[in-house]
Formats: sequence, C-alpha cells, structure tokens
Amino acid sequence: MWALIFGFFGLAAQPATVDTLINTSSNRLVTINRVLIIGNKITKEKIISRELDLKPGDTISTFRLEKVLQQDQRKIYNLRLFNSVSIRWLEVTQSQVDLLIEVNERWYIFPVPVFELSDRNFNEWWQNYDHDFSRVNYGLRLYQYNFRGRNETLRLTAQFGFTRRIELSYRIPYIDRQQKHGLIFDFNFSEPKNLGYNTEDHKLVFKEGRKVLKTTNGFGITYTFRKSFYSTHSFNFSYQNNHVIDSIAILNPNYYGNDRVRQIYGALTYTFNSEHRDVVAYPLKGYQFTAFAQKVGLGFGTDTNQWEANITYARYFDLTKNFYLSNFSSAYVSTPSQQPYSLYSALGYRRQLVKGYEVYVIEGPIFLLNKTTFRKKIFSRTWNLEQMPIEQFRYFPLTIYLKSYVDLGYVENYPYYQENGFNTRLSNRLLAGAGGGLDIVTAYDAVLRLEYTFTREKTHGFFFHMKKEF
Repeated sequence: MWALIFGFFGLAAQPATVDTLINTSSNRLVTINRVLIIGNKITKEKIISRELDLKPGDTISTFRLEKVLQQDQRKIYNLRLFNSVSIRWLEVTQSQVDLLIEVNERWYIFPVPVFELSDRNFNEWWQNYDHDFSRVNYGLRLYQYNFRGRNETLRLTAQFGFTRRIELSYRIPYIDRQQKHGLIFDFNFSEPKNLGYNTEDHKLVFKEGRKVLKTTNGFGITYTFRKSFYSTHSFNFSYQNNHVIDSIAILNPNYYGNDRVRQIYGALTYTFNSEHRDVVAYPLKGYQFTAFAQKVGLGFGTDTNQWEANITYARYFDLTKNFYLSNFSSAYVSTPSQQPYSLYSALGYRRQLVKGYEVYVIEGPIFLLNKTTFRKKIFSRTWNLEQMPIEQFRYFPLTIYLKSYVDLGYVENYPYYQENGFNTRLSNRLLAGAGGGLDIVTAYDAVLRLEYTFTREKTHGFFFHMKKEF
C-alpha cells in the first residue's frame, strides 16, 4: 500500500549541491559563452533556461557567479520536474566560461488508483467516524506532468464510492515566447451520497443515503502572469451550480439560506505568490508571501454575496549544525458575516489549522493563525537503486527531522452561531497546541508527518499527516 503511494505520489528530495569549478585565488570578470543542458530527454530546453539569471553574453565576477548558480539551481529544482539538478561552470579561456546544467528527470505519467477517505483528514476519519471503511472513495486519477515537455499538467479524476466525482484540469504555464503568461482550465462535477450538512460542537454532521444528496458542476479559467522569477499573479473566473435534495434544506434551513435547495454563482479571484524558499517541497531557508482575494456572487444566479481575503507569510531559518526554525502566520476575513452554511470557512479547511484540533472545524468570518516549528535533521541519505528497472525511480533520498512546535489560533464566531448558542466552545478564544514529532521527507515531494500534540483544552493524542505543513 505504502509502496504504491510512494511510487505514485512521489517522495521530496533536496536539490543536488551546485558543482562549481572556481579559481579561489583570484576574483575576475568572466563572460558566459554557452549554456549547455544535458539529461533533459523530455523537457524542452526553454523551460529550464527560463529559470536562469545568466544568459550567453552576460558578464559577472567569479566570486558572485557561485551564488547566482546556487539560486538558479534551486529555481530549476523547484519546477518539480527533476530528481536532481547540478550546475557547474567550465573555463573556456581566462575571460570566458561555459555553464553546464545536468538534470535527472522524474517519471511524469501516473495513473493512480483512488482509494481515499471521504473525510477532511485521516484523524477525523479515525476518531470521529470509528475508521469506517465504508466511508471510502475509489476510482482512478490520471496525472500527466510535464506534458509535451513544456511543464504543462493534465489531471483527470474519475471517482466513485461515497462521492462520485469527475474533474479535469489542464495547466499551461506559458503561452507566449517570453514565458510570462499562462492559462489553467478546470471542470468539475460531483454527486456525493455522503454530505456534511451542519456543524455541532465544531464537528461536521453527515447525512448518508443510497441516493445522491447533492449535485455540483462548474468550471473555471485562470490567467497567470509571472513577470519575474519569484512573483506570480493569478486571476480566476469560476462558475458553480449546486443543488441539494429537500431533506438537506429541512435538516439545515441555512445550508443555502432561506430553505433554498439551489445555489448558483460566479466568482472572481486574485492570488499573488512571492516565492523565495530554497526547496518548495520542504523549505528550510527563505520566505514566502501570499495574498488571496475573492468575490463570490457577480449579480447572476442566486442571491449570493461574499468577499474573502487571506494573507500568509512564512519564514524559514537555517540555524546551522542541522538545526532549523520556521514560522507561519495567516489572517483571514470574510464579509458580510451573515452567510449560508455552504460558504462558511475557517480553521480546519484549506490545510490551515491549529495542531491538536484536526478533528474540529472552527468556523467564523475572521481567523488568525501562527505556527512555529523547531527542527533538527537526524538522518539524511540518498540511494541510487541500480536494480530498479525504471530509471526515474532509481534516485531515492530519505531525510528525517525531529521537531517540536507551538501553534496558536483565534476564530471569531459567526453571528448565526452566537445567536443560536451553539458551536461556541472553541471560538472567540485562544486556541493552542504544542508537541513534538517526526517529519519524513523522501522522493517525489512526499512528506510524512508523525505528531503527538497537547492542546489548551487538556486533550492530547497522536496525529498523522501525508502532506507538508506549510
């Protein structure tokens, strides 16, 4: 089972060290003569050269050259197309050098069997629903990474079980010669027979049935603009058409608001990402800033009106001697605060939560979150598995970090909950979780997190996650 997961979803290697041939006895100016790329059997050279600060004809000092090549190597690795990347410069004459870039490509086609929980996370399924295997979705998910060798991504999902879902996504990072503009197309259709229609004591309440409880279909188109190496702007338009059966509106009249059984709306979204982390899959140095703003309800369909905004900032510090410190902060606000239940959001969604509260959804129009983690690398090794018949899976890195952490959060409750006196136990108060654990980082960007957490409410327990934290 785990071997299948690792093989298909991949396991996060640290990028290979930049290999430079430097004459340390003198600092001199050199001109870039040629850029040579080897190992890219599928990937187009322009996708790799897009990440380079240095081009043929540029002049740079040999002392500064090493630092620039390290930055370029990380940018190429963060494309997530290669198991390893190395860059070195070769002296042609006293004043000219060639750049040699060597990459080891990943496997790009993954037909992945879907066998996953219908709940938000493993811990909710294990604790709230008694690890009931009937709450499982199955099907097939097809990933085609680096489609046409242009870093395009094609994703198709055909899922059955508790939730029947069809999803299609096609991401084109660059549609112009300058490689600054891109497009993403999305289509989604789902028919769940298991639906969280309400929240009681900060836990989702589900209705199960033999027939479909909700039908959702929609589409979206996103325009992306990446002017510099480190900043990306995204503008998205999406359309959603949702319908629930009558019993859902009876059980929760506020599900779509005013006893409605249908919700139709358009949404406009702007996202900004400033990415300065060393390795996106599992950062240890650098920082990231993101901003998100969305308007739900564009004057057509049902009477839907919501503004959302979320900003995050993450900072990572290398304390030397294999010690690392990271801090993540997030602030979210939505208005107006009176919304139908289907548009509620807060801690517990979008992978933003206080550790130790994984089994809860703490909803509200405003939340604040801060997460601090202290890590120590205790094991790191890379194997070259020559016996592996598929070349792209021969590179197998494994790194283990011992960690401790403190998470703090605050959620302002929805007026609807306050007026009716429920879901008030964890809102409008400081949330705190602290503990320790292990992070296991391996190939193809997989991160396994084993954590034991104590909360302010004097609860404690073991929690397991299969994605990086932030």
